[in-house]
Amino acid sequence: MLFLDRTDAGRRLAQALAHYRGRRDVVVLGLPRGGVPVAAEVAGALGAPLDVLVVRKLGVPGQPELAIGAIASGGLRYVNSRIVALTGLQASEIEAIVRVESQELERRERRYRAGWPPLDVAGKSIIVVDDGLATGATMIAATDALRMLHPARIVVAVPTAPSQTIDTLRSHADEIVCLDQPEPYFGVGQWYQDFRQIGDDEVVALLSGTNRRSDAVDIPHSGNATDQGR
Repeated sequence: MLFLDRTDAGRRLAQALAHYRGRRDVVVLGLPRGGVPVAAEVAGALGAPLDVLVVRKLGVPGQPELAIGAIASGGLRYVNSRIVALTGLQASEIEAIVRVESQELERRERRYRAGWPPLDVAGKSIIVVDDGLATGATMIAATDALRMLHPARIVVAVPTAPSQTIDTLRSHADEIVCLDQPEPYFGVGQWYQDFRQIGDDEVVALLSGTNRRSDAVDIPHSGNATDQGR
């Protein structure tokens, strides 16, 4: 399945999520940057509020697209021990990567929120949207961070992902909606005609026109997560 762009992907994804339309307990979260345009289409179609959950991939030096894990708002860290073993990275090297990505995560939090606290997700059905998945590390960090806030349900919604990644995510989400699981899978961008980079200004513009509510809470600090389980 080939998508024209993220807007097209979001519209198609919204159709697959139509059973959530009009429900007052639904919140849509986009993973910036690329997931936010997709999530904006989903939120608009479902009549649900939109927010962001900032997650940063921990890329291997010299191979930034290869993720050894990810960090999310609230201090949660997910590390894929299998990929770490394959790369041979030492603990000190991983910590150096985490420090750099933590600074960028904090910068994005300030930029995107502009004073708005996160939406309250406790007891609600949360639809977490990205423009596609490769290893799934960022989505795992996102869902594990959300789980600490006690939502009623976590739904992972993406246009495209490899089947192996979807299988890995099943233990982290209550429902997964993925429009296409093509094989072989070399990267998210190959399934879009237009896969341009999304800038901070576009993310802020999309969020500024959405339903932001005052019933918000801070995401608490947590411990680490590994691929051995939560």
